[in-house]
Amino acid sequence: MVNHQHVRTFVNEARPKFESLLAQMVEVPSISMDPTRAPDMRRMADLAVHCLTELGAEAQIVETDGYPIISGGWMVGTRYPTVTVYNHMDVQPAQELEWKQEPFAFRNDNGVYHGRGATDDKGPALAALFGARFAVEQGLPINIRFVWELEEEIGSPHFADGLKDRTAIPQPDSVVVSDTIWIAKGRPAVPYGLRGLLGARLTLRTGTKGAHSGLTGGAARNPLAELMEIAHACLDAKTGRVKIPGFYDEVVQPTKAEINSFLKSGFQVSRFKKAYGFQSIRTSDPIDVMRRIWAAPTLEIHGLTGGYHGPGVKTVVPSQGELKISMRLVPSQTPEAIFTKLKRYVGTLNPNVKVEREGVLQPFRGLFDGPYVEAVKRAVKGGFGKDPAFVREGGSIGAVVTMQRAWKVPILFMGLSLPEHGYHAPNEYFDWGQASGGMKTFAHYFSELARMVK
Repeated sequence: MVNHQHVRTFVNEARPKFESLLAQMVEVPSISMDPTRAPDMRRMADLAVHCLTELGAEAQIVETDGYPIISGGWMVGTRYPTVTVYNHMDVQPAQELEWKQEPFAFRNDNGVYHGRGATDDKGPALAALFGARFAVEQGLPINIRFVWELEEEIGSPHFADGLKDRTAIPQPDSVVVSDTIWIAKGRPAVPYGLRGLLGARLTLRTGTKGAHSGLTGGAARNPLAELMEIAHACLDAKTGRVKIPGFYDEVVQPTKAEINSFLKSGFQVSRFKKAYGFQSIRTSDPIDVMRRIWAAPTLEIHGLTGGYHGPGVKTVVPSQGELKISMRLVPSQTPEAIFTKLKRYVGTLNPNVKVEREGVLQPFRGLFDGPYVEAVKRAVKGGFGKDPAFVREGGSIGAVVTMQRAWKVPILFMGLSLPEHGYHAPNEYFDWGQASGGMKTFAHYFSELARMVK
């Protein structure tokens, strides 16, 4: 068992070093989707190795055909179980006009840590690392490994290949991921499922050039109008129901126990609307909202391009158009099967429309009960003083499904971020309250795993 006073003392003493390392991390613009940032990605890999070795772990860079993976940790004995902690070190771009400071200039406002990547996912990664350092100092009989990725924000295209290096990244007995968000401050939430993602582009070309509507209108086909017709045929815009035949065939509704756990998360419709700037949403029933954003599949329209986009109205009939869509999928649905249904349906509606897949992430369903879940519950209560609610995440983490396929071991989540921290948003930040609680939580979790093998 972790001595509460000892871990509190350790965490308080660790604060200066945590803040120093986080500052160095945030000030590296590790934007994986920007090819011009390749030198910064290499700097981030080197700095990640430094952070691990600075706390006494061994660490190495694992090369891939894309950006590398950082692997490190402590192997204290081959007869002991191994837990792998996953985080990512790449970040979203930071070009929004709403930024109140330079996004890659770290600022510490008395324990509020500003800068891109502070909460997604560099701050939580460091909190887990410090929790591991405490566990090592206590001599716990457990091997703790870290896998830090540099391509999560672009769908982890080379992660699976990197995991094939079993010497640098050994097979663990379990995995814990710290890359998720609570529902409300003061109400710990642990996801056990992730939605998958299927993106698609629907393109239609009806001519070789735009034409004057006064000369051709009425006879000319309008690709934008035809694509809007397809969008309407696929989606009920008012209710959100997807109208693609067979889309819901494999969907499994959440159980009563799952819904009850959702309710314990502290979710509030009013807070949800405020956090995302919504003036209105499709339903005001909190259970229905949670079901929709965590446990139901969706289809979203992201863009319709083609024709004229300048000021005023130019009376041109466009020669081509493109409809950009994506679908969030729940466990038991597969992107491959849904893409087949989409393509077949669009073909019956308009055989001239070309349907191309654009990004695929599989859904994931983890553990809702059992010894690992109980260990997470005790660890979170030890770190934050409250029992967590088990919920699902509406987003996707491609690396999770990759690890599940490669290792076939239990994968748990212990995220530390809050909605107000600004995942993928301008003015992102993290805070010492979540960081310190996270260090304690991970210290407790490693102790719980060590106890499980006795």
